[in-house]
Formats: sequence, C-alpha cells, structure tokens
Amino acid sequence: MTAAQADLARARSEFREMPEGFKLDAPRVEDGAAIWRIARDSRTLDLNSSYSYLLWCRDFAATSVVARDAKGETAAFITGYIRPARPETLVVWQVAVDDAHRGRGLAAALLDGLAGRVAQEQGITRLETTISPDNTASNRLFASFAERHGAPVEREVLFDAGLFPEEGHEPEVLHDIGPFAAPAQPVR
Repeated sequence: MTAAQADLARARSEFREMPEGFKLDAPRVEDGAAIWRIARDSRTLDLNSSYSYLLWCRDFAATSVVARDAKGETAAFITGYIRPARPETLVVWQVAVDDAHRGRGLAAALLDGLAGRVAQEQGITRLETTISPDNTASNRLFASFAERHGAPVEREVLFDAGLFPEEGHEPEVLHDIGPFAAPAQPVR
C-alpha cells in the first residue's frame, strides 16, 4: 500500500464520535414534533408540515437519525432516504441542531454516524445533498465530511432559482460525495 493509499484509508475510517452526553438514535414517531420545532427554530431550513415530520420518523427512520441529550430529549436530527434511482446513495434531506446544543460538533457526529450505519446496513457508498449557496454552515459540514472520509465531491446546480414558485429562493446546488468506505467498527 502506498503512503497516499494509507492516508486515504485512514481518512475513510475517521468517523466523528458523538459528543459526551449525547446518544445517536433512530427517530421515533414521538420525535416528530421536536424535529419540526428544531427545523422551525433553525431559521434556515425550508419548514415542512408537522405531519411530514411524523411520517418521516415512521417511514424513513432507518435512513434518518436523532441525537438525544442526557435527559433523552431530541437535540438534533438528520432526515435522509435512499435514492430510488441510485440505491448506493443516501440523500440527506435536512440537518438541524437545537440552538441550545450548537457548537459541540453534533451535526458532524450525526452525519458520520448516519452514513456509517446506512453504509453497513444498506451498502451505501455515496451521499447526496442540496445546499443553497448562502448556507455557509451546511457547505462547511458536507465539505468536511468529504475531507474526513477522503471522498471526492462534485457540485452542480440541481434546481435553478427560477424553478421555485416563491420569490427569492436561491438555487439548490447538488453535492455528490463519494465513494466513501464504511467504518471498520459498528457505528452506535
């Protein structure tokens, strides 16, 4: 193995640990209201109906994740699904951390944990998401994910601003990340 290959293998095995006091968990229907509130309070996400978050927790729990604090309360979430046309690809729909828990690395730990779990259970090797150009935090989150895992990133506008019915919606830029390797150890 060359030095470059060793660096790539090491990078691909560096999955972020959950910060102390938090637990990675699959969402339950009971988490839907808290997820909706966190999304609403983020002031950056497009807010879906509360009903949609309940359905997401029921139907896409295997490809989504929440962080629970020491009291068992939902502190952050990621919603995702397997892309039907590309079953090796996890599409990350939304990522949000409750205001009270920001700045602790929860989003990165959740993203690594979710990608690792879905890679092991469903064989995904790629991750896709769309991000508006002004969303600096999400752009950094996904760029650092790709860097940690030695995965290339391709970016292109997926939905031009003119496709959205509301005024002022920015374009959505597709970030296609991968391939990346599953972690050597189970992700909990």
